[in-house]
Formats: sequence, structure tokens, C-alpha cells
Amino acid sequence: MAWYDEAVFYHIYPLGMLGAPMENKYDGVTHRLRELEPWIGHIKTIGCNALYIGPLFESVGHGYETTDYKKLDGRLGDNSDLVWLVQECHNAGIRVILDGVFNHTGRDFFAFKDIRENRENSRYRDWYCNVNFWGNNEYNDGFSYDNWGGYNLLAKLNQRNPEVRDYICDVIRFWVKEFDIDGIRLDAADVLDFDFMKSLRAVANEVKPEFWLMGEVIHGEYSRWANEGTLHSVTNYALHKAFYSGHNDHNYFEIAHTVKRTLGMGGIKLYNFVDNHDVERIISKLNNKAHFTPVHILLYTLPGIPSIYYGSEFAIEGRKERHSDASLRPALRWEDHKDKARENAAAKLIAALGKIHAEEPALSYGDFRELRLTNRQYAFSRNLNGRSVVITVNNDDNPSDMTLPAGVAAEYIGALSGTRVRVDNGNIHINIPANSGDIWVPYTEGREAVPAAAPEEIKPVAQPAPEPPKAPEVSAQAPAPAAAPEAPVSGRTYEDGIIAGLQEAIIARMEKNGCVTDRMRQDVYENTHHDSLINWIKSF
Repeated sequence: MAWYDEAVFYHIYPLGMLGAPMENKYDGVTHRLRELEPWIGHIKTIGCNALYIGPLFESVGHGYETTDYKKLDGRLGDNSDLVWLVQECHNAGIRVILDGVFNHTGRDFFAFKDIRENRENSRYRDWYCNVNFWGNNEYNDGFSYDNWGGYNLLAKLNQRNPEVRDYICDVIRFWVKEFDIDGIRLDAADVLDFDFMKSLRAVANEVKPEFWLMGEVIHGEYSRWANEGTLHSVTNYALHKAFYSGHNDHNYFEIAHTVKRTLGMGGIKLYNFVDNHDVERIISKLNNKAHFTPVHILLYTLPGIPSIYYGSEFAIEGRKERHSDASLRPALRWEDHKDKARENAAAKLIAALGKIHAEEPALSYGDFRELRLTNRQYAFSRNLNGRSVVITVNNDDNPSDMTLPAGVAAEYIGALSGTRVRVDNGNIHINIPANSGDIWVPYTEGREAVPAAAPEEIKPVAQPAPEPPKAPEVSAQAPAPAAAPEAPVSGRTYEDGIIAGLQEAIIARMEKNGCVTDRMRQDVYENTHHDSLINWIKSF
């Protein structure tokens, strides 16, 4: 038994939640991370005992184009702010894991910059995969290389290079020594080298007792990544999909099938979620918003480690936009939400489920037994040391009666509803309201329901209108921010107009692939050679 076996996570995407500028101009430090102080108490109040936060380290834009693994992104603060955050969380009994973006780096990472400057003579040319000095790319580097997802902004590290492996292992040691973190979520784990992950597991075993490695894996046999030799857990995208489509389609068979399939993957305790920074908010995906209740009852009671994405405990909406995930990662101010933490119907439900999860060890360690399955009703039990907890959910617009086998207790109580039922010949006879559910636990004297809102009270909450990014605070030592480069005014000749048009076309192509920094724009505008610009266009 380790801390993560009983964990309930709260997930924060900090650059979005704290309203940081989308582009890092490297022009100073703004201590936004300290604004999370009131949220720590909120995380504890709603029953979460672990925080997954990231990406955090210096990068160009969205955080996954790392330029310095040992420096907190200046848009969030400095390293002392991260030391403070982890300590405050630990004081509140909350464990902390960070994003480890080790599959790729940004183009401003020291090793990649050295290749750009020294080309074939760079000692780091083998730190990246398939560097080809006969090729080119949209940045007109004069060489090509492997990337992640088709984005040359994300240059793929050669994880089979011993120097790269040792460097990343030392980064993990540094994070534990400097910040005292409790684990790492490995970004893009489904494309990481397996021997590289084994090295990371060895370091995890070395740096701290119960140091947890969890990987981002979308599809496949999860036990390939999560086992005794590699990672402790991976993201359960299969169940994430089943959660919403199983309700939208009135098809609990999909959820039940997914549960059975993942339970057959070697007994891994998977990281369960209903939404995150890469997918649409659960309240936006549900056709019937009342299904928010049964979805979350399942999240907290099925085998696995539950996680809540920041803001979704208030049922805020969020849909993907073309070429942008910004709407999934909105800025949230505590002042706008502190009352909702007490009054919002969805937040009341999440807090109730968090309390029940903490009170019932069977939900963390118990075995799983399916009791009833139809398209619209689903019941199962979690059993530990003779104590049986029975879970029932109903996605129908009408109430449903169920007769289910129970444990040895004489009486059960609905932990959410407070309804008490007697055990009759080993069974309990219960009624589940429409689009709802309950967690039935053995009744003991004084046991009362945990207050939670009715499903019909849960309403979608529109996202707050985005505010313009605040101007960053510039330290006394930092130079004043430079003005953004502007496109040169086209000259009076036909040739000047052609050059300007090509430059603008290149900028437009680059913007489709990710954040374009001032330096990248300047590189384009300084290139006034027609043939070079044509080759640059062709490289996209």
C-alpha cells in the first residue's frame, strides 16, 4: 500500500489557470504561482489529497516545448515559488507530481541551439533523432530532425543516447532534491523508449520511497507501459471515452466492457479521469447534463485513481477550438469561485464523493464484482475484509428498482441520499432516481449521508470571458522588453513585394504549427533571398 493507492488527484494546467501570456518573451519573472495559495485549501476541502500540476518549466509557449528543465517558467515565477507550493501542499497533506516532458524539447533548449549554431560539429548532434544536414524545415535551419506530432517546434530527443538518458535522470534527481516532489507524469509516454522508461523507474526507486511514475498513454495494452519494470500507472483514456459515450448512448455495456478489459491488464491501478487539458470538459460532452452525477459516481468508485481537472468541479464548460486548446485551459481567479466552492451543486457532489472515497478503503483496495448490467442501469460492489460497498447508477429519465446481493451487514445506507434499507435474505431492495446513483455502505449508528446536490441542480457554467494577458513584471536586473518585430514595409519594386509576400506566407504556416516567438519572426524577416524563401515554403 502506497500513498498513490489512496490518491484522489486535482489536476492544474498552470499557464492557463493563472492567466499567463501565451508566449514567453524571457523578459522577467511574474510570481503567478503564489496565486494558488487559496486553491490549496479548496483542493483539500473537496477531498483531493494529491496535485498533478504542469507543465511548469521554462518554455516558449504552451509549456511542452521545454527550454530549461531546471528553471520554473518565468511567467509563473522562480524556483523559490515552486519550493513554496510543494511545501504548502505537503503541509496540507497533499502530494505533488509534475509534468515530465522528456520525449522532446523546444528549439531554444541548449542542446538544440548548439546544433543550430555548430551543425555537424555540434557535440549534441546525437541528442536528437535523425538529424539530417541534407534536409531542411519550416524554420530554414538547413537540417531536418524527428519531432512529436508533426510539429518541428517539438524536437524529439534520442532517448537511446546514454548522455540524454543520464541528463534526464539527473533532472529527476534535481527536482526531488530542489522541490521535494512525489512523482512525475510522463508526457507522451506512449512514444517513449521502453529502456529509457526502465532507467527512469530505477531513478524513481532511488530518489524517494513511493516515488510515483504515471505515463500519458492513449491506446493499447496498458500493461506494456505500467508494470514492475517501467511505470506505476498510465492514463485510462479507454475509460474516459466510455464515461461520456456510455451515458450519451445509454449504453452501460460499453463502460462495463471497458472495466473488465482494463482489469485484465495485470491488475494495474490506472489513472481515471473524465476530462483534462487536452479534451473537452465533461459537462460540455454530456447530452444530458444530469448525467454529471452518475459519471462522477463511477469515477470515484470504479477501480483506479480518480482525478478532477481544475474548474470541472464547478461544471464549467469547454470545447475545443480549431488550432487551439485555450478554451480547455481557461484562467480562473479564486475571487470569482470562492463562493461556488460552497454553493455550486457540482462542487458539492465532488466534495461528497471525495469524503466517501476517503472513508471507504474498499473503494481504493477492494475487489470488483459486477452485480447488474443493462443499457441504463449498472451495479457493482467493492469488497474488502468482509465489508461490501454497493454502487448503483441509472442513466434513464425514469427511476429504477434494483434487488442486489449485499454483504453481511443487517442494514445499508445510501452515502449520498441517506436512504436506509434492510438486508432481506442477503439482498437489498433499492430505488435509484432518474439520472442518478448512490453508494451503499453498511449502516452504523450515527452514520449520515454526505450532503450532495440532486442531479437536476447541476448546471453548466459558462467560462469566464478571457482577460487580456497582464504585462509581465520585469525584475530590476532584467532588460526592458523589446518591441515585437514587425514585418518590413515592402519596397517600391516588384521584387520587394514578392519577398514580403513569401515572408508573410512562412509566418502564417509557422503559426499553424504552434507558438511563433519574436525571435522566430525576426529570422524570417531577415531572410530576403528569394530562392531560400521558396525552399522554406516547400519544406512545410
